[in-house]
Amino acid sequence: MRTLYAAMRDRLRCYAGDESEPGGMSHATTRLEGHTIECLAASRAAPKGVFVGTFEDGLYRTRGRATEPSEREFERLETDFVSEAVTALAVSPRDPNVVYAGTEPSRVYRSTDGGDTWTHLEGLTDLPSADEWAFPPRPHTHHVRWLEVDPFDPDRLYVGIEAGAFVLSPDGGKTWRERPEGSRRDNHTLATHGDREGRVYTAAGDGYAVSDDGGDSWRRPQDGLGHTYCWGLAVDPADPDAVIVSSASGARTAHTAERADSYVYRRLDDEPWERLEGRGLPTGEGVVRAVFETTDADGVVYALNNRGLFHSEDFGDSWAAIDTDWEDGLEVQAPRGLVALPN
Repeated sequence: MRTLYAAMRDRLRCYAGDESEPGGMSHATTRLEGHTIECLAASRAAPKGVFVGTFEDGLYRTRGRATEPSEREFERLETDFVSEAVTALAVSPRDPNVVYAGTEPSRVYRSTDGGDTWTHLEGLTDLPSADEWAFPPRPHTHHVRWLEVDPFDPDRLYVGIEAGAFVLSPDGGKTWRERPEGSRRDNHTLATHGDREGRVYTAAGDGYAVSDDGGDSWRRPQDGLGHTYCWGLAVDPADPDAVIVSSASGARTAHTAERADSYVYRRLDDEPWERLEGRGLPTGEGVVRAVFETTDADGVVYALNNRGLFHSEDFGDSWAAIDTDWEDGLEVQAPRGLVALPN
């Protein structure tokens, strides 16, 4: 049994069941309808539940156990963030009470009590490149697009600024380092791997990159990646060298349904990227970039786009639909996040 939280742009869809059985994963509830959702995060052991960041109304958290979506409600948390635009969230894999939040304009905050209280981690915008950071649709500002906590070192935090820099902190936000050698500038999704110390991945607007030394330096394997505006990213929990990304030729074809033309690529070991087509997951014209989620099970990956929610048990060789009966308006939305929790 599993619970899925699928964040679309204006609502959160909650599912529960067993996707391996026909009809086993049913749509349970819709939450936060009408809000502009930006991000989503949870820990499989989080005592305080699922966190949802919105653009205009701050931060929300589930009441009670997060793995019972049909009964869960969300409460708005009182914070003193720089704005109500919460654009990135992460829960520490070591301690589910430790939660990080990023905002627009770019600030990073940390809670050590599951979201009840927050501390601003100062110094991020004092970095030398901060004057160059800008988000093209709103060029007067920028935001934290992604936060990732290192599974081997809980004080090591990775930050993707949209757009302008990859930033890391080796000491829980006391100090910051920016733009290490080979890093990308427009980082959208960052990931780490619990079986490969030092491994960090990024799907960025200026391409894919991977680090083997905790983000201090990066390499850029691009061979076979025909579309380099990357967004979604998933790594097989059983194999740190098996990676899936969603990508397009640019921002408009990635995010805008009327112009959408996005694809999914997979890289195994050191082989060139392979475009995954005709395997049950919609791609190409009319399909916006997907977001992904994995579980602790080998080869299991979920994908969410404007055509529905899908899952694969062989890391992309084949996909089955969980839900393609979209409510009105979802077919034109770019998804914001996906969380899978065991029941």
